[in-house]
Amino acid sequence: MQNTVRIWFYRACLAAVALMALNASAQPSPASTLVPQDGQHAFDWEIGTWKTEVRRLAKPLSGSRDWVEYRGTSVVREVLDGRANLVELRVEGPAGRIEGVSLRLYNPQTQQWSLNYANASNGALSRPVHGGFRNGRGEFYGQEDLDGRAILVRFIIPEISADSARFEQAYSVDGGRTWETNWVAIDTRIRGADKGP
Repeated sequence: MQNTVRIWFYRACLAAVALMALNASAQPSPASTLVPQDGQHAFDWEIGTWKTEVRRLAKPLSGSRDWVEYRGTSVVREVLDGRANLVELRVEGPAGRIEGVSLRLYNPQTQQWSLNYANASNGALSRPVHGGFRNGRGEFYGQEDLDGRAILVRFIIPEISADSARFEQAYSVDGGRTWETNWVAIDTRIRGADKGP
């Protein structure tokens, strides 16, 4: 089973690389001007304080279509002279409260970022997703265990502007052939708020 999941993961990564190559010849999007070619500074556009609206699938990979909504803030700070950043998420809604942090680390050797998330409710650090930006779009992939089964995780940032961004997370149980989106966040910059340390 573990080898099958690894094969699916590698196939999904290869498919993502192929899609990125196809997109390379496309016209640059407005977001591509915000995301510099230097990978280390790919998240610089996000430093600051954001109003965030989160929709989370209540029971991922169960066939359920019940979404829960949260509202709150996301504060992004540069750390380690830009080689990393720290995202602090605080949202609440009818289903409760989510507090967590995401530590994003840049690896200059691979020119990729690893995104590591910890939820304050359980104190556990999730497995990281790895990837980067091409043509103003962020794509990150990894593996996770959900209810005792190995799955693929895709985290994308498909829409970026100076004042807003969209983030999506999806799971796959079939090696990346199909994806079920389970997390969508829409962030809007809060102008005049502290932009970090």
